[in-house]
Amino acid sequence: MSSSLAILGGAKAVTTEPGSIFDWPLIGPEDEEAVLEVLRRGAMSGIDVTQQFERELATWFGRRFALCHNTGTAAIHTALFASGVGVGDEVICQSLTLWASVIQVFSLGATVVFSEIDPQTLTLDPADIEHRISDRTKAIVVVHYCGHPADMDPILEIAARHRLKVIEDVSHAQGGLYKGRRLGTLGDVGAMSIMSEKSLACGEGGFLITDDEELYERAVAFGHYERTHQLKHPQLRPFAGMPLGGYKYRMHQLSSALGRVQLRHYQERIETIQGAMNYFWDRLEGVPGLRAHRPSPDSGSTMGGWYSPHGLYKAEELGGLSITRFCEAVTAEGVPIFPGANPPMHVHPLLNEADVYDHGRPTRIAHSTRDLRQPPGSLPVTESLPLACYSVPWFKRHDARIIDEHAEAFRKVAESADTLS
Repeated sequence: MSSSLAILGGAKAVTTEPGSIFDWPLIGPEDEEAVLEVLRRGAMSGIDVTQQFERELATWFGRRFALCHNTGTAAIHTALFASGVGVGDEVICQSLTLWASVIQVFSLGATVVFSEIDPQTLTLDPADIEHRISDRTKAIVVVHYCGHPADMDPILEIAARHRLKVIEDVSHAQGGLYKGRRLGTLGDVGAMSIMSEKSLACGEGGFLITDDEELYERAVAFGHYERTHQLKHPQLRPFAGMPLGGYKYRMHQLSSALGRVQLRHYQERIETIQGAMNYFWDRLEGVPGLRAHRPSPDSGSTMGGWYSPHGLYKAEELGGLSITRFCEAVTAEGVPIFPGANPPMHVHPLLNEADVYDHGRPTRIAHSTRDLRQPPGSLPVTESLPLACYSVPWFKRHDARIIDEHAEAFRKVAESADTLS
């Protein structure tokens, strides 16, 4: 019945006030006291609290080393440098991600080669990587996009065969698992953002984790000048006292203090979010046109804190209903959602036209021996994703009544798709 949809004049599916189900981050007296302690002793620009946080992060992830940064962008930048990425080198990454996953290669004199994604996981498609590797390829940046673990086993096999470093961008998936192993611990280095809206929140910041001591020391040398006198590597010791990259990347200690408290509660909060989000998708199992963006329950893989949750859209099952119209109808039911995800980077002018450092040619190919730019049509799967995925609510608590109403909004629209054509 056409009148049943809110967009056509019917009653909304969502009528219950959500309360605190979407509130984030969770800040209480313990967090406030930790931050106030740093303020009271004027230690905002020190590193003692940050080093405590690093030790706790390393333990939580089961790695030898953790190094905190002022942003996740800085942590990934540092991971690229520490992995040996330099002038003329190439780095493989997916195009469907935030620019901060890889655009830092420009400042290292390197460039990026974009690879296709798997349309079910929205992460790197292992089958599309190897033919993009050249004698200049130095690393693969693997993005666990929208919280979904990438298929790491074949990616690691390819990297080992070609002696490439693997950098995991875990900014959407802190605490997630791939076949029982924490994301960020499978490659050579894991790097991630932990700003306020991320599931592991510390205000603003990021960190990297690794078991490789040389990689860790190169990371320290790049942007943490105050620690360089402690370095053991003979090629780094002569430059102690100044950062090799010319960057000051240490984390602000107010963020470190908040991060320490947040980490203590993070596993419990992950489990709550996992329960709520899986409950939501279980309610929609079998609804035509809608697919959950999550690993199968028996895979041993999980979505961590499930940052930036999305669903997959099959328009052909809904009579060709456009994803835009679908999202408008669900929004009218009381669940604000939007189509697509991050716009693909490979077609952005910055990646094709900008001469950032006045090289006299586009920065993307400033140090390349061939034109690596990828025009529209070069990554058809990636380019189709704005029409094939949509945002869904990010539940931070498990309240069945509220989640049921939100799920009903999606079900109601999908099952009445013929009235919207």
